[in-house]
Amino acid sequence: QVHLAESGGGSVQAGGSLKLSCATSGYDEDSYCMGWFRQIPGKQREGVAASDGMSGRTYYADSVKGRFTISQDKGKRTLSLQLNNLKPEDTAMYYCAADASRCGSLWPVDYTYWGLGTQVAVSL
Repeated sequence: QVHLAESGGGSVQAGGSLKLSCATSGYDEDSYCMGWFRQIPGKQREGVAASDGMSGRTYYADSVKGRFTISQDKGKRTLSLQLNNLKPEDTAMYYCAADASRCGSLWPVDYTYWGLGTQVAVSL
């Protein structure tokens, strides 16, 4: 049974920072194709950042480029997302996802496994 568990969400003021973590377990083999997504109630889930742990390549949505950084620690099987210079529009539930059929994809449909999410709230 694959299990993803996000942590690190919270409430910050605009301009602040947070670091989200995703702990993985239950894999028979390493999954290097992972990503972070976010969702606001009533809206579709959107891709934020994706990581190809084999090549080291990372991919970002235009709205977070230069502010967010995704990273993988394959030894610890964790995925992280550093969020800097946060804006009120970054407020959302953030989800970790793994086992993308297309590594580096920012489309939710390409991912098999999901965590339950961690809430990020940014105020002015």
